[in-house]
Amino acid sequence: MKYQLFLLHFAGGSVYSFDFLKKYIKPNIEFIPLELPGRGKRFSEELLKNKKEAIKDYVIQIKALRNNKPYLIFGHSMGATLGLSVVEKMEKNGDQPEALIVSGNPGPGIQKEDNTKRYLLEDAEFKIVLKELGGIPDEVLENEELYEFFSPIIRADFEVLENDNFSEKEIRLNTSLYGLMGDEEETCDRLENWRNFTNADFQFKICKGNHFFINEHAQELAKLIEGYFTHVIVK
Repeated sequence: MKYQLFLLHFAGGSVYSFDFLKKYIKPNIEFIPLELPGRGKRFSEELLKNKKEAIKDYVIQIKALRNNKPYLIFGHSMGATLGLSVVEKMEKNGDQPEALIVSGNPGPGIQKEDNTKRYLLEDAEFKIVLKELGGIPDEVLENEELYEFFSPIIRADFEVLENDNFSEKEIRLNTSLYGLMGDEEETCDRLENWRNFTNADFQFKICKGNHFFINEHAQELAKLIEGYFTHVIVK
């Protein structure tokens, strides 16, 4: 049996969002990208617009796929926020991961200067926000048919994040936490905020790049992941 790596996608993402990383992950690690309903392989299912439901969905998926070997959870952006609560639930189930790796996110409770509820924006404004965020191909924003297909998914994900009153406030994990952000991100100087959510080891690193810096740092990310499993072998 292999070690397991569970990956939680960003807003608008899917099971395919981490394909850029897969080729760098060693064969002894099972690469398991997860996705919420309403996209990718789960397109026929209804979109979730509630944070508790999204967390529950991820926990159910992980529990069903666990093989009793050590595992990691990695979440980018929205996946980082949800990952914190997912790990809390897994700890309560007596099956905590070796670490939670979070990227593109300064952690719960940190607000951007512009606190607009993005999921409620008119299409013209929404497209501007998505373009600034990056990660969404121009053809999706410029092609009306593609936009009509993807926008409900992204809006639902934003609603999950933006209709919640800092429910993570009391979370203190016993799992190690590692934070990563791109140096072009507005809130990268607040990355150490994640330290407030774990009683265990916390480390962080600022990398070159924007919100989707992970695409340019795939090998570095793979090495970080591998390091946690090497630690398991040594111990």
